[in-house]
Amino acid sequence: DSGGRGMSNIVYIATSLDGYIARKDGSIDWLREIPNPHNSDFGFNEFMEGVDAIIMGRNTFETVLSFNEWPYSKPVFVLSRSMKSLPSGYACKAEIVQGDLKLLIESLNRNGLKTLYIDGGKTIQSFLELHLIDEFFITRLPVLLGSGISLFAESPVELKLEHIKTEVINNYLVKSHYRRNC
Repeated sequence: DSGGRGMSNIVYIATSLDGYIARKDGSIDWLREIPNPHNSDFGFNEFMEGVDAIIMGRNTFETVLSFNEWPYSKPVFVLSRSMKSLPSGYACKAEIVQGDLKLLIESLNRNGLKTLYIDGGKTIQSFLELHLIDEFFITRLPVLLGSGISLFAESPVELKLEHIKTEVINNYLVKSHYRRNC
């Protein structure tokens, strides 16, 4: 169910205040330090209810493999040119894909997967360069990492966005929703 959104490719991600999604080595340990006295998911499950599938890069997939349990009930597509097979036990949980992103999206849309969650730094940047991101949910943490993997690396693309909503969560996180202006 696409939650009434229609067809869209959505980024839902956390960044440091200085715009990094991970440390240089890919570590996201700083995300695990978020104060969470009510054991909240900060709106992630509600977001996921409106998503049909997830497209992520290989590095993000490898990070997800380190979690205690598989966090997704939706189909997961892993973009990778180097990965030839999935680790044991993940064949029913994910599929390796590659090739033209526009053709991939068209194929997924034809198969009823219309609202896609795009995750991973390089993957998001590749989609951005092709103007394939429709919405952003960016949650900023009051942490300055100083360096790392930037959400928005230098890009030849200029994108105009419309601000939809910003909310402060637990007096700590600032979550903003933006939609691309066509």
